[in-house]
Amino acid sequence: MNNFSDDSVISVNKIIALLRKQRVVAYPTESVFGLGCDPDSQKAVESLLQLKQRSWKKGLILIAADYQQLLPYIDDSKLSLRQREEMTNSWPGPMTWVVPAKENIPIWLTGQYTGIAVRVTDHLLVKILCQRYGKPIVSTSANLTGLAPCRTTEEVLLQFGQKFPVLDGKVGGQRNPSQIKDIMTGKLIRQ
Repeated sequence: MNNFSDDSVISVNKIIALLRKQRVVAYPTESVFGLGCDPDSQKAVESLLQLKQRSWKKGLILIAADYQQLLPYIDDSKLSLRQREEMTNSWPGPMTWVVPAKENIPIWLTGQYTGIAVRVTDHLLVKILCQRYGKPIVSTSANLTGLAPCRTTEEVLLQFGQKFPVLDGKVGGQRNPSQIKDIMTGKLIRQ
């Protein structure tokens, strides 16, 4: 028996309704719980950054159900066939790639960079969430500055409050957050 409040642990459909209302939500990923919001809502992204006490300059990761969902955000024309294959062959999974962003992508997603970090998830619950929402969502680890990333619903509620909206589920088997690699240079940014 858990001690969650009924209004904090909610269904995919309720999470989607909150995303549409520009709210920040938590959900399980391959390794830790993530905080997410609608990437096209400046209000939602600013709320997420304030909650995390994270600088806008760092940029954010978009997590998607498939490659097609990422096309409105990335400049696919700048990728070679080899680069595209290397990236898509690593998916679905916990590999995040920094790729050229489309010119019209808002600064609240790219931060101080010209690229954008993207991933196609293999976590079934998040895949369903993105499919039903119809686009990617922002993904950053669910933790307050200085605290360890949350790995359970209970930890999310302890750090963010009993009423924080959480898509309840188990994280995947990855021990560490996703690797981040720059597709243009091959440089490993986070191992």
